[in-house]
Amino acid sequence: MARTFWLIVGAAALLGGGAFVWLTAGPSVPERNLVGLSGDVNRGAYVARLSGCIACHTDPTSDGAVLAGGAGIDTEFGAFFAPNITPHPEDGIGAWTLADFSRSLTAGEAPDGSHLFPVFPYSFYTRLTDQDVVDLWAAVRSVPAVAGGPPEHRLRVPFSWARGVGLWKRLYFESGPLAPAEDRNESWIRGRYLAEAAAHCGACHTPRTLLGGPDPDRKFEGGTGPGSEKIPAITPEALARAGWTSDDLRYALRSGLTPTGDSLGGSMAEVIRDGTRYWSDADIAALVEYLMDPERPE
Repeated sequence: MARTFWLIVGAAALLGGGAFVWLTAGPSVPERNLVGLSGDVNRGAYVARLSGCIACHTDPTSDGAVLAGGAGIDTEFGAFFAPNITPHPEDGIGAWTLADFSRSLTAGEAPDGSHLFPVFPYSFYTRLTDQDVVDLWAAVRSVPAVAGGPPEHRLRVPFSWARGVGLWKRLYFESGPLAPAEDRNESWIRGRYLAEAAAHCGACHTPRTLLGGPDPDRKFEGGTGPGSEKIPAITPEALARAGWTSDDLRYALRSGLTPTGDSLGGSMAEVIRDGTRYWSDADIAALVEYLMDPERPE
C-alpha cells in the first residue's frame, strides 16, 4: 500500500510539474519567414516614430543617446526600464540577428528564449507586417552604437519572475496579424493598423486587469499610465462627449494642443513629441478616422 501511495504521489507531482512547465512556457509562436525582404532605413525610421520606439528607448531627461535606454516606467508591479537597443555588441543588440529581433518584437522572447515583460507592447507589435519589422531592424542597426544602459528593472515579487510571464501570455497574448476587413476603405484599414498594432493605443488607453492584461470588454475606455497617470477614454462616444471633432484630434496629434488651447501633458506629450508630430498627414487622418468611427468593431 505504501508503495502504491508514493507512486500515486510521484505521478501527481510529475503531472502537476508538467502542467506548470507547460503553462509558464507560454503559447507557441511560429517563426516569421523574412528571407528575401530588404530593409529600408528611412522607412524604418518612420516606423520607429509610428511605434513609439524613440519615446520609450531614449531618456532625454538624462541627455541619453537615441535608443540607448529609457527612463523608468513606474507601474503597480514596479519600475521598468527600456533597454539599450543600439547596435552595441554587449550593452545593446549588436549581437542579435534579424530573427532575434523579430522574435523579441512579435513574440515577446529574448534571444535565449526567455520571456520579455509585457510592458514591452509585443502583444500589439505581433500584428506588424513583415516589411515593417525588416525596415525597423534596418533603422535600429543604423544608429550609433552606445555603451551602457539603464538599470535593471525594480519589480516586486512575484512579478519579477520572468517565467511567470508565460502564464500571462497564455491569458492575454494572441500572435498573428489583424483580421481582414475587406468591407472597409484603405484609410480606415490603415488607421486600424496604427491604433491596434504599430502605435499600440490600447496599451495605455485600455484598462488593465489585476494581472496587467488589457480588459477585452473595456477597449479604449481609459487606463492608468506611469506614476498612476489617468489616461482618458478614446472611444468614439467618449471623444464626442468631451467635445472632440476629427479636425481637433488631427490638430492635437500634430501640435499637442487641445481645442481649448491647453497642452496635452504626461505620456501623451511624449507620444506627440517623439512620434505623431512626425507622422504623415495621411496617417494622422487614418488614425482619427478609425478612432472616431461610431461603428468601429470592438
